[in-house]
Amino acid sequence: MKKSKPIKRHQALQPLSRQHHFGLLFSWKLRKGFSKNIAIERLQEYAIWFFKQEIKPHFLAEEQYIFPILNEENELVVRALREHRRIERLFSDTENPEKSLSLLEEELDAHIRFEERILFNKIQKVATEVQLKKIAEIHAEPEKHAEYHDAFWE
Repeated sequence: MKKSKPIKRHQALQPLSRQHHFGLLFSWKLRKGFSKNIAIERLQEYAIWFFKQEIKPHFLAEEQYIFPILNEENELVVRALREHRRIERLFSDTENPEKSLSLLEEELDAHIRFEERILFNKIQKVATEVQLKKIAEIHAEPEKHAEYHDAFWE
């Protein structure tokens, strides 16, 4: 199996990439919860918390400051925005939470990998130093990420 080289991420985009790591961890925790037969209500409560803490502000930052570097008609941006809307719907679906959480775990993981491997690489190539500096100023990383009170995945 061929091992891929790590992506060299511009310093201004590193906080967003680290947030992507937390999104991948979220998906892993959901998978763990499903494999341990954790009650759907507990998984749903965690998803609601994670959406408010991480996903909503992250999507907002990308949509306001990162995606405009390429412009809204760019096919990669169109795809990312479409996936954002889909992921938001999955987070808020209360009719069939088991199905939604299962889809969410897969789709969030795939979305993050798309952004990291394709979209952010493209943005990094075309962004000016002024744009990257602005992103670095606006999107500083929080000192510490909030911990969720119910570690059902352990």
